[in-house]
Amino acid sequence: MIRAVSVYPAGLWSKAAVDTVILDFDARHRRRVAMSAQGGTSFLLDLPGAVALRHGDGLLLEDGRIVAVEAAPEALAEVTARDAAHLVRVAWHLGNRHLPTELLGEKLRIRRDHVIETMLEGLGATVTPVEAAFNPEGGAYGHGRVHGHDHGHDHSGDHGHGHEDHGHRHDHAHDHHDHEHHRDHGHEHHHGHAHRRDHP
Repeated sequence: MIRAVSVYPAGLWSKAAVDTVILDFDARHRRRVAMSAQGGTSFLLDLPGAVALRHGDGLLLEDGRIVAVEAAPEALAEVTARDAAHLVRVAWHLGNRHLPTELLGEKLRIRRDHVIETMLEGLGATVTPVEAAFNPEGGAYGHGRVHGHDHGHDHSGDHGHGHEDHGHRHDHAHDHHDHEHHRDHGHEHHHGHAHRRDHP
């Protein structure tokens, strides 16, 4: 099977794509897995390290062709607040639970979670269900890759990468990461990043 061996970040490639692969958030965090694109192109994603693929990225096949990445719509909750200060407070509570969160100016998006949604409403936020592509912010806990930075974790295709597998879903019944916890434990996470700047 032909392999996809490199990733061109969205906006940094111009060659016409031969096909498109539609992936949800979890499926866009892979290092090595067989994929089938919409037009029938089958290939093996085989990267040196796991990459957080984003909508508009291009997967370079060994023969020089490119398969475009499209983010699949998912069931999300869109969160708005009274003002900027309120939104920052809401965002802090989401970050305190290490929840992947998409930042969209005056609103946030997270995956549907009735416990979290109840918490947000208790904080005075407005929560609206939406169907949209999910592109959460990268960072210390987000497995992010911006403009070609490969995240250091190896998420091979031999196992599923749901958030339950990797410790990202927590018991939301209590605030387990308050300020004291952060001071006591430091929460320092160091991640290696390999810089890729290939262009077609």
